Amino acid sequence: MLARLPVEVRQYLLITGNYWAFTLTDGALRMLVVLHFHQLGYTPLQVAGLFVFYEIFGVVTNLLGGWLGARIGLNRTMNIGLALQVVALSMLLVPAAALVVPWVMAAQAMSGIAKDLNKMSAKSSIKLLVPGDQQARLFRWVAALTGSKNALKGVGFFVGGVLLTTVGFRGAVGAMAAALALVWIASLVLLKRDLGRAKAKPKFRELLSKSRAINALSAARLFLFGARDIWFVIALPVFLADTLRWDFWRVGGFLALWVIGYGAVQSLAPHLTGKRRGTVPDGRAAFAWAAALAVVPFAMAALLALDLSPAVVVIGGLSLFGMLFAINSSLHSYLIVSYAAEDGVSLDVGFYYMANAMGRLIGTVLSGWVYQTWGLAACLLGSGVFVALCAAISIALPRHGTDAGAASG
Repeated sequence: MLARLPVEVRQYLLITGNYWAFTLTDGALRMLVVLHFHQLGYTPLQVAGLFVFYEIFGVVTNLLGGWLGARIGLNRTMNIGLALQVVALSMLLVPAAALVVPWVMAAQAMSGIAKDLNKMSAKSSIKLLVPGDQQARLFRWVAALTGSKNALKGVGFFVGGVLLTTVGFRGAVGAMAAALALVWIASLVLLKRDLGRAKAKPKFRELLSKSRAINALSAARLFLFGARDIWFVIALPVFLADTLRWDFWRVGGFLALWVIGYGAVQSLAPHLTGKRRGTVPDGRAAFAWAAALAVVPFAMAALLALDLSPAVVVIGGLSLFGMLFAINSSLHSYLIVSYAAEDGVSLDVGFYYMANAMGRLIGTVLSGWVYQTWGLAACLLGSGVFVALCAAISIALPRHGTDAGAASG
């Protein structure tokens, strides 16, 4: 049955499958590291430090990976990412006494390189599989890839919590390394060669974007993801474990449900942002949705200051935050693919995800420091400021009209 599908659809399914498998291990590994080292007595700031190299190398990888993908092809960069994740997981299989901070940070650095090579390759590839005049179809494909990926990341959080409880840290990491190695072998055989290779070899000096739209969108993306990670990466799981006294199953399960729901909303974003009107979103939509999102963390911080039930505020508020954040993220993911030049698409997408990784880096460090110093309410205030900056920058994004015919593609 798969053999009867068009080539571009088969490649899309293969790319999505690769992305799913990678994301499942990435989400599980993050939860394993946070909970395992918190259990060992690490402070929130020390746990955040374990991810610093993960995010720093993500910044560098997105910038260089886009250039590399344009030169050698996105199939190769995707397969390199899968292989590096297997290596990163294998590095954590050493005896417990060898899991010292520098070694874990090095493994996380390898995982950061792998994750962003995989993401950049997957997102860039879709641009090449959809005709340029079918923007609504492009939005649907990007939303489906992004939404399903985040749903799988949520499953990964839950799997990480369950595996840590049932088979322990090393058992969990070993199982994930073996499964991902099989996916990597299949990808080497099946993924189309030379996908995304630019006709003209891009020069190293072309790494930085020259597009005003992409620069503005990248800056907005930086603050959007900084706003999420300032509370989500370290502060939230530690808050749930320490303040609400949840065990690992409940922490992993809650974060899993949150991210799965967030991914589902991302997949529905085309239906929520204009498909019925025969339009695709532009800069006006990006500003409006970011402005709506900014209200939520400010309101949550205020409610916590009024001594309302922390469980009610966190669970209810973050559910609303997740829905609005998902729409914002999906809009951005569509806009970058739409704005990117078709020849050497990975250069523009890589630059954009470099800003995304920079936002995660800033958010991760602030998550540990702000939570340890001032608590969750302060993290939420910081999140609100970051989303407000995202909305302000989005005013500069292009506004365009799309006729119903193009939108129906």
